[in-house]
Parts: sequence; C-alpha cells; structure tokens
Amino acid sequence: MTSYGTPDTVVHARTAADVAGAIHHARDTGTPLTVRSGGHSIAGHSTAAGGLLLDLRGLYGIQVLDASRGLVRVGAGATWGLVARRLAPYGLAISAGDTASVGVGGLTLGGGIGWMVRRYGLAIDSVVGAEIVTADGRVRTVDRDRDPDLFWALRGGGGNAGVVTRLDFVAARVSKVVTGTIAYDAGEPAAVLRGWRDHLRTSDDRLTSVASLVPETPAGPAQLVVRWCFSEHDPVAADRATAPLRRIGSVVGDDVAVIPYAEVLEEHVMPDGMQVAMRNALVPSLSDDGLDAALALAAATPTVLAFRGLGGAVEWVDRDATAFAHRDAEAMVIAARMAPPGAPVPSLDGPGDDWAAVARHGTGAYVGFLDESDPAAVASAYPEETYARLAAVKHAYDPENLFRRNHNVVPERGATPTLSGCRASVSPA
Repeated sequence: MTSYGTPDTVVHARTAADVAGAIHHARDTGTPLTVRSGGHSIAGHSTAAGGLLLDLRGLYGIQVLDASRGLVRVGAGATWGLVARRLAPYGLAISAGDTASVGVGGLTLGGGIGWMVRRYGLAIDSVVGAEIVTADGRVRTVDRDRDPDLFWALRGGGGNAGVVTRLDFVAARVSKVVTGTIAYDAGEPAAVLRGWRDHLRTSDDRLTSVASLVPETPAGPAQLVVRWCFSEHDPVAADRATAPLRRIGSVVGDDVAVIPYAEVLEEHVMPDGMQVAMRNALVPSLSDDGLDAALALAAATPTVLAFRGLGGAVEWVDRDATAFAHRDAEAMVIAARMAPPGAPVPSLDGPGDDWAAVARHGTGAYVGFLDESDPAAVASAYPEETYARLAAVKHAYDPENLFRRNHNVVPERGATPTLSGCRASVSPA
C-alpha cells in the first residue's frame, strides 16, 4: 500500500535527544505528531497531511553487546534486512517479520510475527530492554525492573506509550535455515487448508509455515501454496517435519533450499499507488467452519487469503506478560483485497461479503496488520482486560494523547497495572 502525505515539518532524528526535542516542540505548540520507523504502516500511519513527521530512519545502529549471550542493541529505525545481515557473521538471528525493508521499531511494538515464530516466539519475546522517549520529553531506559509498566505496554501496544529509539534483544543462534514452497492444485483449497491445519497442530516447533490462496489475476493463474521455514540447518529433520504437507493435496511444485537466514526476508514491492483493504483475526482454534467462512469470502470477490501458523514458542509466554495477549492463537487468518491506482478498493465488509463470519472465530486482531484506525477496531484487537491496562499506562505517561496517530489506545484513568505475568523461557540455544 502506498501512502502519500504532506507534513509541514520533517525531523530526521539521529539521537534520542533529537526525538525529545521534536516531542517538546509538538507538545508545546500543539502540533500533530506522526512517527515513522520503516514506513510500512498498512493503516497509513507513516505519514500525514500537515503537522510534524518524526522520521526515525537515522536511528539505524546495530551493536552486538555480548556475542556469547546473543545480546544485541538495535536502533528503532534500522530495517530487519539490515539487522539480519549484520548479525549473520556472529551466527545470530532475531525472530522478526518476513520483509527485509520493514522497520524494527514499528514491527516490534506490534508484536512481530516472522519466519521463526514457532521456535523463538514473537519479536517482543526476545526484547529485554528499550530506550523510550515519553510525552514529557524524558528519555527513559526501561526493562522488567525499570518502569516495568512501560516495558509491558511497548511489547504489543504499538507506539502509544512513547517513541522507542532503541531495543535490546537476545538473539537466537541461527545461521542457515531450510526453507521451501509446496504448490498444490488451486482447485482443492478446502482439503489443503484442512490438511495444513491438522499438520500444524502436531508439527515440529522448529517449523513455521504459511498457507496462502491467491486468486487468478491478469498476471497469472490462481495459486495455492504453503511456504515454510525450518529454523535449523538440518535438511533431514526439515524433510521429516514437512513430509506430511506433501500428502494433503495434489502437489504441482515443491522446492527446498538451505540458505542464510537473512535471505528468508524478502522484498514485497507493490506497484506505486496500489491500494489494499486488509483484515486479520487471531484464532485459538481454526475450525472447519472458520476455514469455510474464509473461503466463502474469497469466492464472493477475488481475495488473497493467508493462514499463518502460530503456537509453539508463542504460547510459552504468559498471556499477561506482554501487551500481545493472544498467546493461545493457533493461527492468524488474513484477508486482503487490492485495487490499482485510481480504482476503488473492494470492501471486505460490503453487501455480499462477511468478514464478520471469519472474525467471530477469533479473539482479536494483530495490530501490525490492521488497516483500521477507529477506536472500536483498535479496542477489539485486544482482550478487554489488556486494553484497559494499556489505557491506564497511556493515561499515566501520555494523558493528553500526544501519540495518537497510530492504532490509538485512548488514555483512561485506571488502576496502576501490576505485572503478574512472567516471561517464559524461549531459549535462543
């Protein structure tokens, strides 16, 4: 999706002090503030008409603080492709997204679902500390012991608590991975998706996979594929883990490669001006009814469907340990419709469509893939108690809602959050 904006002022931050200065100016003058990390916001939050745009792409430093522990410090404006390349000589990698040009800050604050999610969890599950500038212009270092409520909120709560300038991660010991794509006869999606779902429920945690159905377009025929990544350099174990996927449908293509982890991250380039409508749901149990509802949506109007496998390390963390609380999600269901420049974007909620029939099988949404910004949509993305806790943190640190051009959590006075959850061990070894 391409978003165009005309901000009145752009601040290209190089330091946390630059960020603090921009925040002071916006707050003191009442100037609307927009924050950009990598510029990939599906909701168009990476730019604005008017106001001040705070661009973090100059904060791209990457330091290996302790290679033996995998401790890495990353600027919020770095991209995940750059991070992967910098860590490769150390035999380290961070479970992040799937696109090289996506910014570290934006993806991480929403949760971070990537190609090693079932083995090493979400990106936030590797975060052990952060530097953040709050609405009062104060630069804070936060972790489980220092401002733990802020540390909780920034891991899944988006950019509501402040502007994160750097993040400390414990990286996993990963150099090469085994990856591949299995293509099936596109005429049998129901059987393949059921087979993929059944395999997911018993599969090796080292295996992360995504099943996708792409409609026929002028550029090519319909596609039904499962892309997968095995997080260890072990082709024999990878073949054993993926063998059942070759029996769930009529296979028309099957490729496997052993590659450096950095090469798993691709560049997804859309034509300039392309518009997208996107919905997603985090589903604890991907039932036959839920699959049928998604397929019915795709039958009504050409729709890209993607089913991202979760479980594994995602559920090893207590649901209240981070602001991403959907730890019981079995999968994320994504539906997207696209339109060329100048054409109306087909709705997912219009007459003859029923995204609600898919969403009712979920318990919320992943804010990183949420194209809606209205308060009701944001609130419904989180469990009720998680949203209330985020609103309380927001009220404590940003009562005037300076940071509101985002998937906004409205500040609301409430009980001071207490951290009853603890991070489970998601071992990088």
